[in-house]
Parts: sequence; C-alpha cells; structure tokens
Amino acid sequence: MTFNIVHMEAFTTYDFIISASLIVVLSFFFNGISKKTNIPAVLMLIVLGILIKITLEFFIPEIPDFKGSLEILGTVGLIMIVLEAALELELKREKLWPIIKSMAVALIGLVGSAYVAALILHQFIPNMTMQSAWLYATPLSILSSAIIIPSVGGLAEGKKEFHIYESTFSDIMGIMMFYFLTGKLNPAEDTGASGFALNLVLTIVIALVASYAIILVFQKIKSQAKLFLLIAVLLLLYAIGKKMHLSSLIIILVFGLIVKNVNLFFPGKTKIFLESERMQQIYHELHIVTLETAFVVRTFFFVIFGITIVLSSLLSINVAIVSLLIIASIYAIRFLVLMIFVGKDMLPQLFIAPRGLITVLLFYAIPSEAQIEGFESGILLFVIIATSLVMTWAMIKDKRKMGTLLDEIDEEITERNLTEDAIRASEAIAPTETEGENPQTDIFENNR
Repeated sequence: MTFNIVHMEAFTTYDFIISASLIVVLSFFFNGISKKTNIPAVLMLIVLGILIKITLEFFIPEIPDFKGSLEILGTVGLIMIVLEAALELELKREKLWPIIKSMAVALIGLVGSAYVAALILHQFIPNMTMQSAWLYATPLSILSSAIIIPSVGGLAEGKKEFHIYESTFSDIMGIMMFYFLTGKLNPAEDTGASGFALNLVLTIVIALVASYAIILVFQKIKSQAKLFLLIAVLLLLYAIGKKMHLSSLIIILVFGLIVKNVNLFFPGKTKIFLESERMQQIYHELHIVTLETAFVVRTFFFVIFGITIVLSSLLSINVAIVSLLIIASIYAIRFLVLMIFVGKDMLPQLFIAPRGLITVLLFYAIPSEAQIEGFESGILLFVIIATSLVMTWAMIKDKRKMGTLLDEIDEEITERNLTEDAIRASEAIAPTETEGENPQTDIFENNR
C-alpha cells in the first residue's frame, strides 16, 4: 500500500500534462493508421484506455470514478460531431431524395432495432420490464456518427453522404426517442405524442430564430477571437434547451446547415443582411475549430471509456448470448431496410452500423427508477466492439475491392495507350515504306 501511495504522490500536474499530450499525439497517429487500414481509430483509443487502466491499477489502489467527466466529454463531443457533420452537408434540390431516404433508413432502423433488442433484453435479463427494456435497447440501436463520419471519407461520394446523413439523423432521433421514453416514467411529465410533436416544432422554430440571430450578430463582430465565443453560445443554447426538455441537438444541426448553405437561407432581397465575405471566413474558421475540437473531445471520451470498462463482464456466457442476438438483429433489420430503400447495391453500407459515443452517453443517462441490477455493462462493450470490428472488416474488404477495380482500370488505360502508340507508330512508318517501294515514281514526282 505504501508503494502505491508513494507513486500516487509522485504523479504531479506535469505528469498529467505529459499523459494528456501523449494521448492526443497517439490519437493523431491512430487516425493515420485508420486511413491506411480502415481500422476505426475509436477501437485503438478504447484499447489505449484499457492499457492505461491496467497500468493505473498497478500504481493506484482505487481508480477514480470518471463517469462525470465521461458525460461532460460525451455531450460536448456529440455537439461538435453533429456541428461538424452539418457544416459538410450541402442542401440542393437534387439531394432532397437522398436526405429523405437516409432519414427513413435511420428512423426505421432505429425503431426496428430497438423493438427487437427490447424483446431480447426482456427475455434474457432477470426482472427486466418492457418499459426498462426499451430504455436499455434505444442506446444500443443508435448509429455512432463519432465513428462513422471519420471512417467513410474513402467511400464514393454518394455512399459517403448517405452515411453522414443517416448517422446524424440516427443520433438526433435516437436521443429524442430516449428522452421521450424517459418522460413516460413520470406521468406528470408525460405529454404524449401530441406534446412530443409540439416540442419538436417549438425546437425547430427556436433553432431557426437563434441561428439567424447568431449569424447576423457574429458577422458584425470585428474581433479575431470570436469562434470559441460562438461555440460557447451554441453550448449555452444546447444546455438551456435540455433544461426546457427540448430536442437541443436539432438547434445545433439547423445552425450548421444554415452556415453551410447561407445563400439558400438568405434568398432574394434578404441578401442585403448578409456579408458574404465575412460569412465565408466564419464558415471556414468554424469548420476548422469544430473539426479540431471534435477530434480532441472524441479522443479523451473513448480513452476514458476504455478506463471505465470492466473486462470481467465480457467473460459471462449470458452477456455473450444476449450481445450476439442483439448484433444479429441489428444486421438482419438493416439488411431488410436497405433492400427496400437502397436495393442490392448495399455494400459496404450494410455493415457500417457501429455503436459508440451516443450509446455510452445515453446508457449513463438511464434514470435510477428504470435501472435493472441484472443488466451487465459488458453487453454494451460487446456490442460496441463487435459492430466496430464488423465495420472494419467491411471497409477493408471494400478498399481492396476498390483497389482491384482501380488496378483493372489502370491496366485498361495502359493497354489502350500502348495500342494508340502502336497505331501512331504504324501510321508514321507507312509513308516511308511507300516511298521506298516506288523510287522511280518519287523521282518523277520531284522532277515535276
């Protein structure tokens, strides 16, 4: 014990700074590895967290409870990830159908997966009521935009956009569904479907008003140090919205869409209120800051999640059975939904369905009155890791297929170029041969 205390005291502020800095540096390299191998950087961050936990257990008798910091990091990370995604979504008339299609896939996949997962949990977890089962199943049914958005950059543009839209909608609708279900626990707060619809409309109206107000004010600010002020305002709006039981993530999504598509939201004569150059600058700088902030927050969230993991829970047979059944249901439902909306060309979309940041965040937000002691957190970890590994396999396979296709195209181009060179060479040689065959005619022609 004395050995542990000595080492704990020796762990200074500078050691924390060094550790945090090394984690960010490693995360940067993990991103590089992820781009080359298609292994999600999130998986590497979780493994890093597990290794840190094993190291800490050697020096510290009791690891601090990180759940509070995990919730804060998860919330900020979620806001940054949705804002980052919204800033990349260009709204055009020709993209209306892809947006509707991805929204439909996200909604049907979310509700279908949650329903089947709730049945599985109700059946296999002792004392699990259907009401609690729905609350536990919802986080397990939400796609992780934190994993998907950074991972699909190498896909074809259409498929990449589909995944960005789908994962973003899944996050928003999943959170709305979760808090709708938690409202059902307290009859005094339960407003029913009509109240939920009214809440949604009110959120959209507030989002539009707030977004226009922020844009009009911030384009007038001349100070260079205004971007983190803007992010602070967005965080403030999100938190106030949550206090008012609004779907706050919609505020972030709407703001990002307006900034990205500012000409669409300021049509005709309303453009006089817009300073185009200033808005372009704000968009560019905000995009960079959001990207960097999302990277850092995501890094620490998944590392801390790795530290909080109880590895012994993975050894339970019941955990393995329940997890595998839920995972099988996820891909079966996804296959049916994609077959209807996408058709047979559903690879690798079928297998890009990882669970991650939202799953963990909402799991810790389950109200105490709905928590079931028999539910093991290993189910959460099992589903997150398995769906991430399946996505990794699908992305690597797709990359190899794309590489083979590109090689075939290169070979065809090379063969075509060689053929064209041969034809040009034969055309160049042909006149010479003609001149050599009839020297008298050539002399005669020259004398003429």
